Parts: sequence; structure tokens; C-alpha cells
Amino acid sequence: MKKTIVGIGEILWDIFPDRKALGGAPANFAYHCKNLGHEAYAVSAIGHDALGQEIKQELEYKGLPSILQEVDYPTGRVLVTLGATGSGNYEIQEQVAWDHIAFTRELEELAKRTNAVCFGSLAQRSEETANTIHRFFEVMPQDSIKIFDINLRLSYYSEALIRDSLQHATILKLNDEEVSTISQVLHLEGSIEAICHQVLEQFNLDSVILTRGAYGCNIYSSQGSTYHPSREITVVDTVGAGDSFTAGYISALLAGRERPDAIRFATELAAYVCTQRGAMPTIPEAYQKWLDT
Repeated sequence: MKKTIVGIGEILWDIFPDRKALGGAPANFAYHCKNLGHEAYAVSAIGHDALGQEIKQELEYKGLPSILQEVDYPTGRVLVTLGATGSGNYEIQEQVAWDHIAFTRELEELAKRTNAVCFGSLAQRSEETANTIHRFFEVMPQDSIKIFDINLRLSYYSEALIRDSLQHATILKLNDEEVSTISQVLHLEGSIEAICHQVLEQFNLDSVILTRGAYGCNIYSSQGSTYHPSREITVVDTVGAGDSFTAGYISALLAGRERPDAIRFATELAAYVCTQRGAMPTIPEAYQKWLDT
């Protein structure tokens, strides 16, 4: 049975010296949920400019439904410069369209029937978009899933923002690099496992998901912890792999699968995405068929 799933927050272009690529974790997440058979939407804002029109065309080409508010700010951009070793430096432009997502009647009606929403910290750097995201939560059904895919970027987060997001969330998803930051911001001590359990208990979450790249992932809940390894693959591109993981996990839960099955499915989907180029590759039908069985 199809569920309504929303990714809300930033949408932008990563601008490289020789090319540009569509970016934004919420849209990546929604794209994979759509390909897994759900009614999924990307919610963000674009400017009255050519880059904004290109985003609309790109999402239409990929068949991803969206609510893209057109506002009087430029479409989001991240300027990427690469060093001699291939490492990147990122300049995230400020006062751009996705900083100004308004809570409209259209969003209110969507929220009322949303079964799961994924949000992060970056889009909440502006008060206007943060307020819209929180109002979206308030209208959602009481038993809905709210995934805080923390996605820490540069200095666009604070203790207050993280605490407030965790108060609203039912699931926290983070990677092993973000655990140390979370422990510092929330004044927690101990091992990675201890920190995840402390966050789980302090904020009354359903679960905490820790992704560890090639080392697999852990899920922590009140019933204990589960570990699932990653299989060996030839990595082509890791961009968007974490977003596909989150989409796979939530899609499996909404299909009635237990946590161990959901984490196994999400790991396999993310591994597949790593073997493809780009954050939104075509997903084989076998993944959707597995959820339908």
C-alpha cells in the first residue's frame, strides 16, 4: 500500500569548476521513496531564475512530484572547489530560495496526510524555513514518522537547533563522523554506543540509526541494538548514498518490515547507489518487488 512521504528542506545546485549537479538531501530521499513505490514529494523553494527552472525540469524528468515555491531570492547554490588531492571546499550561499519556504495551505493539506517526513539541520539555518518545518510537524498525523537526518554542514547548526529537532523527531539518523559533534554539542560522554543510547533515552526516540560507510550500520532502540555489515562493492560515487539508505529504511518500515529486515534492505539499497553515478540513479524493480512481497 502506497504511503505519503515528504522530504522537506534545501534544494540546490552544486557548482563545480566544470559542471553542476542537483543537490539537496530531502529531494534525494524523496526520489528514492518514489522509486520504491510510494507517493513521495520534494518540498523546497527556488528563485525566479534559470537555475530554478532547471531544477523544475530535472525533477519532472525524473518523475519526482514536488512543491517548489518560487520566491524573490536566488536558487540555492554551493560553490565547490577541488584541491590537488581531490578534496573539496564548499561555500554554501546564504539568503537563497530554500531559506524562505513558507507554510502555505498547500503544505498544510500535504502534511495532514503525510505518513513520514525527512528533515535535516541545514534548512533550519533560517528562522522562516525552520518555522515552516515545525508547523508541518504539528499538522501531521499523530502516528507519523519524523526522521531527523542530521546532515551537519559547516557551522549551520547549534545546540538549540539540534535539541529542538530531536524533541520533534521519532528517528535520528547520523554517521560516525557526526557522533563526536553531537556528543560535544549535547555534552555527552562515553563510547559511540553509549552516546547513541543517551540520545535515544533523553529524547524518547523510537530509534537511532548510525551509518558507518564500508563498516555497515547500527540501529539502537529500547529493545537493544542491531548491527548489519556492508557488502564489498566497487564504489563509483557515494553522493546520495546516505539519503537512499534513509529512504530504504523508512520504506521498509512502512511496508510492515521489522527493524532488522529494514536495516538490511536499506544497506543493500545504499550499496547499490554507491555503484552508480549521481545521487538519483535508476533503481531496479527488484527492490520495490522485495518490499511488495
